[in-house]
Amino acid sequence: TIVKVPVTAGQSVKKDDVLVVLEAMKMENEIMAPHDAKVAAVLVAKGDSVETGAALVSLQ
Repeated sequence: TIVKVPVTAGQSVKKDDVLVVLEAMKMENEIMAPHDAKVAAVLVAKGDSVETGAALVSLQ
């Protein structure tokens, strides 16, 4: 389940910035930017349930 999405489309992010916080098995996991980039699209919203491997954020 998506707990927090602190980025928006068009935003620039740096390597290791938090893109999405999700809860799985009662633990919160931070999904971080793998490199400096621009957020092309946010594909999830707070409260969404997602499957393993689902796209959460699109980076340019």
